[in-house]
Parts: sequence; C-alpha cells; structure tokens
Amino acid sequence: MSNPTYSTFSSEVRGSDPLTQLALDLHWSWNHSADEVWKRLDPELWSLTGNPWLILQAISQRKLDSLSDSAFRGRVEELLAEVNEKKASSVWFQTTHPGSALRTVAYFSMEYMLSEALPIYSGGLGNVAGDQLKAASDLGVPVIAVGLLYQQGYFRQEIDIHGEQLELYPVNEPGQLPIRPLRTDDGDWLRMALVLPGARIWVRTWEVQVGRTKLYLLDTNHPANLPQHRGITSELYGGGPELRLKQEILLGIVGWRLLRALGIQPDVCHLNEGHVALAVLERARSYMEETGRPFHEALAVTRPGNVFTTHTAVDAGFDRFAPELIRQYLSPYAQELLGITVRDLLALGRRCPEDESEEFNMAYLSIRGSGSVNGVSRLHGQVSRHLFQPLFPRFPENEVPVGHVTNGIHVPTWDSAGADRLWTELCGKGTWRGDLRDTEKNCRCVDDARLWSMRASARRSLVEYTRARLVRQEAGDSASPLQLQEAQAVLDWDTLTLGFARRFATYKRPTLLLHDRDRLVRILTNPQRPVQLVLAGKAHPKDIPGQALIREWIDFAGRRDVRAHLVFLSDYDMLLAERLVEGVDVWINTPRRPWEASGTSGMKVLANGGLNLSVLDGWWAEAYSPGVGWAIGDGNEHGNDPAWDRADAEELYATLENHIIPEFYNRDEKGIPTAWVARIRERMAVINATFS
Repeated sequence: MSNPTYSTFSSEVRGSDPLTQLALDLHWSWNHSADEVWKRLDPELWSLTGNPWLILQAISQRKLDSLSDSAFRGRVEELLAEVNEKKASSVWFQTTHPGSALRTVAYFSMEYMLSEALPIYSGGLGNVAGDQLKAASDLGVPVIAVGLLYQQGYFRQEIDIHGEQLELYPVNEPGQLPIRPLRTDDGDWLRMALVLPGARIWVRTWEVQVGRTKLYLLDTNHPANLPQHRGITSELYGGGPELRLKQEILLGIVGWRLLRALGIQPDVCHLNEGHVALAVLERARSYMEETGRPFHEALAVTRPGNVFTTHTAVDAGFDRFAPELIRQYLSPYAQELLGITVRDLLALGRRCPEDESEEFNMAYLSIRGSGSVNGVSRLHGQVSRHLFQPLFPRFPENEVPVGHVTNGIHVPTWDSAGADRLWTELCGKGTWRGDLRDTEKNCRCVDDARLWSMRASARRSLVEYTRARLVRQEAGDSASPLQLQEAQAVLDWDTLTLGFARRFATYKRPTLLLHDRDRLVRILTNPQRPVQLVLAGKAHPKDIPGQALIREWIDFAGRRDVRAHLVFLSDYDMLLAERLVEGVDVWINTPRRPWEASGTSGMKVLANGGLNLSVLDGWWAEAYSPGVGWAIGDGNEHGNDPAWDRADAEELYATLENHIIPEFYNRDEKGIPTAWVARIRERMAVINATFS
C-alpha cells in the first residue's frame, strides 16, 4: 500500500490508494469491521467526528508511515477487497428478480442521514432516506439518489446557562466531507444551471458513493454566483417560503436534469415527501421534449412511474406557497417549457383549482403527478386518506388511493458492534441482505447470559460516552471544577436506563414525564431500585413552545437530588443517536396519537436489545404485543386534551413503577433478570425482521 500525502481540505481525491477508497465510500458507515482502522489512525478524531476522510487529511505523514506495517496494510487491503467483492456479487435483487425490466429508480429527498460525516439531515425524513439508500445498496436495488449539499446544513444546538436553546451554523467545508466533484468524461466539473427570474445561477454537482448506490448533490455556493444566489443552499429548513421554493426548484427541476445529463433514464421516480414534487413536472417536460406530446399527455404517461411517500400526519405540515410566489418563480417555466398557463400549474397544487386565493400545496401536486401514494405506517395510511380525501370527493374515505408501507431501519447502521456480532453469530454474515425466515428461530436459541452480557456492555458504553460528552458540553459552558467533576461521575453502569430523544415539539409531549415532578424524583432516586434518564433533542428555531419544553427539562435536571440520575445532552445528532439507541434499556415515546406518522428510533433500540414504552402510534401501533414491550393509552385519538395528558402521565408512571422497574431488578441466582431477558429475546425474534 502506498503512503500518499493527503491534501489538506482538498475537495479532490488525491490518488486511489486503499485508504482513500475506503474513506470515500460510505459503506464504512455500516461496516463495523472498518472501525478499528479509523480508530488506529486517530482515535480522538474518530470518536468526535466519525469522519474517515477528515482523519486522512488531518493525519501527519509521519503517523501514516508509522502505521505502514504489514498487518495494518493487510487489514486495509482485506477490507477493500471485501467491499469490492460485495459490489461485484449478485445479491437479493439480482437473484430474486433476474429478468427484471427495472433499470433505475431515481430517489429525491430534501435530506439524507447517511453519516455524521455528511451532515445534510435534520431528523426522521433524512433518517428514512439514508437507511433506504443503504438497504438498496445491500440488496442490489438499482437506486440513484438526488439531494442538496447545504453549506451549513441543519443548526447545531447549544444550551446556555438559562436553559435557552442557541442555534449555531458551522460551515460544511466540502473538502472535509466524503464527497467528490462530479466530472464529465472529459474531466470537467459538471455544472448545471438554475434559472430564476433575472438570473442564471451556476450549480455545482457532487457525487457520494454509498456502497453500490450513488447520491448526487447540488449546491449553488459557486464563486461566480451573487451572494444571495450562493446562499440558496445555505441551510436545511432555514429561511422563509421564498428560499424554500428556490431550493425545491433546484432539487426537483435541476435534479432531474442532472440525471438526464448523466444519461440516466429512470423507470421510477420516488418522491420522499412533497418538497421534491417539482420533479414530476420536469419528468413530464423531458418526455415532451423527446416525443413532442403536450404537457397533459406527458404527465399522464409519466405519472404511473412516480411514487409519492408522505411522512406528514397533519395538514399544516405540508409545504404551501402563496400564488404570487409561484407566479414569480414558475410562470416562465410553465408557459415556455410546459406550454401551459400558470393558472393551469396552480390548479395542480390546489384542492379547488378555480379558487385563485388558495395556496399551492406541494403534496397535492405530488399526488396528482404520481401513480402510487403511500403513508409510512398502517395508522398513518388511514390518517393520510383522511387528509387527502378532499382531492377525491367522490371516493369514500377508506377508498382514497393512498396505501401504506411501514418504515423500517437499516439494522447494520444502527446496531452496536456487540449486537452486530450477536446477529452474525445467530443468523450469518449476510443477515439483513436476503431471506430472514430463520431469524426468529435462531433468536430463540440465544441463552440468557449471552443476551444480558450484551445489554450490560452496551449500557456501560453509553454511561461512559455520556460522561465524556457531558464533560465537553459543560466545559464549553465554562463550568466550575466541581461541575466537571460531577459530570465525570454521572449515571451508573448497572442502573435501569431510560432514553428520550427526538425533536421537541408540543405534539410529541416531551415533558409528559414531568407532569408530577415529585413522583419522578422518587422513581429516579429509589435507593433499592434506582432509575436514570438520558435526554436529547432540538426544537426548530421558530418553534418557541418547543424551546420552552427544553427549558423545563434543563430546569429539572439542575435539581441537586436528580443530578446524578438525569442528563440532557445538547446537539442531538447522528453520533449521539447511535449511542443512545445502543445503550438504553427502555426507549420512551409519548406523542399525541395519531400525529407520529411512523417513528423509527424505537426500531433502532430493538436492534440492540432495548425495549419500548410508547403510545400506540406510528409503527408501535402495529408492532406492539404484551410480550415485547409496554404501551400507553387506549389506542384512540383524544386530540389536545389536558385531561388525557394527565391520564397518560399517570399510566406512564404506573407502568414504570409496577412493571418495568420490578422486572428489570428481579434477578435469578446468576444476577440475570430472566423475565426481562425473555422479553428481549421475544422482541428480537418477532419484530426485528419485520421492521428492517
């Protein structure tokens, strides 16, 4: 293996040595066997960033030379050979559908959660998109994805001494990210154009290797552009409606043109939420260009090949734009390229096409431009049929053409190294890349000691990580030596550990546990059967009520009597999410039913042997049974009812006190909670294969 000198913060790839090839293929993000390589190069930077490409640029030539022993070289080359062998081999799609006419699925999404090394995500929508790309790679499904490269991505969170959320926007330097410029056959950097009123904007293109799958990213941060145009791809979900519309024009219209410029003719276009609806227009326009057919015929022909997945459970959550904005930015496109009036275009995004005052709804455009529409859980399918029934006034609600495909997770991304070893032992090396029929039988064979050892190790790892992260967090807040000392001793390895981490919004009811604070204190500080709680979560910068909920938890966490039992970790990101779902014993979820479209964090917990305590909403409404976890509520909708909140809080406390805590602490002669472990085994056997 050669030892190149890596160019500091270059956006280009220097050389093609094995380390570079490994670092620039995000396959490492779900391959635990590569972790030791990056840890050996720079353990601290790996722990803090999870970014191999950054490590390669930061490491000195002397350090690289010192690691060039035959064992290290051999391991790197072995890993690269494994990756290349996987890419070259026939996998599930090729063996199950050998004669398939499906050549390419184009996948459009506003965000992707692939790795903390590429922070272009906010939350659940990006999580599903990232996991679907990785699963497509593992299964060999021919997917090509398109997204945006944000200069700042979603905000980073800091909590000040008053419990106020502060939003920080560090810049994503492309040269530090595991991406490369997308080049033509001639070696030129492929450049696209975004045409807006009075401006032709240069668009840079980037390529991300995700195993067998590719993700193409667009950004307008080109030096030739005016500052206001460079900022179009500045933030994810930032700015106002005008910036959002520009981003959606860029992603949907220019994104489709990028695929055509690359010679890619997708058979299927998957719209991951309504943000990307404009792709259906550009696909129709492309067909018009090829055939000379008018727009409405082109839309009718291309519609069956478009699939729309909605993740929204409330009508207010859909992207809507004032008619004036649509006229300003899309009139020339409609009239000159689609051959229709802007009124015709507006009608595609309205419930009542003749209502000139109605806003333009991207979800409505997605539905009218797609042959298939689905929600992301069985319950969410019902909710979506209700939301979209006005578009189908002659249909009974239960016949509105919206189905459901319940979300799942990409298990190799979210299981810990210890859980991964267990899954491999039980089910084989390719557990999640094909037939899962033997998973249930094999899971039932694992003994109590093996399962409990895995869980104890995972909890200990979470406690150590929490302490280290809390020390860094408090040091940044100029904490006193005493506070830092307390941070180093927070939590306990052997204590029942609860987790609650998600976006802080009122419908998620993140303060339900605080309904009776004295009772919660008693639960946490019981000397015989203590409990500890790790929390994390961001509120949108414009969500003032959500930020107030964070303050409530920060205030409570400051109490002396719970300080050793409760931690709120700031800046909830993918690195923190991975640690939490690996280590918690019980994951708590308390949304108002039916506002949680799916939820996937609980699925990640189950992949690591954790259990769920949740409202019967989203995926848990169809996954729950008494033997695999615990449920809150009666499975009905009660709206924003304070009385029902009180009832749910009471049930939450009672379930902890009467069921969860006793079951965790009731041990056999070997110190194993046999009933608890039996529940873990049942859950892993029954649920994992269904939600992967």
